[in-house]
Amino acid sequence: MSVLTQPPTMGDVLKYELNPNYTRETVTLLAGANYPVGAVLGRITASGKMKLSTAAGSDGAQNAAAVLLYATDASAADQKAVVIVRGPAIASQAALVFDASVDDAAKTAAKHAQLTALGIIPRDPA
Repeated sequence: MSVLTQPPTMGDVLKYELNPNYTRETVTLLAGANYPVGAVLGRITASGKMKLSTAAGSDGAQNAAAVLLYATDASAADQKAVVIVRGPAIASQAALVFDASVDDAAKTAAKHAQLTALGIIPRDPA
C-alpha cells in the first residue's frame, strides 16, 4: 500500500484567530524565493515588501512582522500573498518556518517574542 504525504497547510500553522478581517492582510512578497506556509516574514522598510525575517540586518526585515498562511512561489517575480499580521491569534510553534540565519534557540526565541508583541502567540502543538 502506498503512503500519501500532504504538504503543510494553513490549518497546520494557524490554530486560532479572533477575526480574519482584522488579523489578515494581503502583502507583496519579495521575488527570489519559494515561500513555504508558516514562513515568518519581515517587512523591508524601503519598499514595504516582505521576505523571510532574518536574525540580523538593517533593512527592516530583521523584525518579524507576519506569518505566511499559504505557500507562495515568488522565485521569478514579486507575488501577492495572505499573511497574519496581528492578533489575537495562536500559531503552532512547530509549523513556523524561519530564515536560515535563525539557527539557534536564542534567535528562535527572539522571533517568537517579536511575533508575541504583534499578538501572534507561538504555542507548542496540543
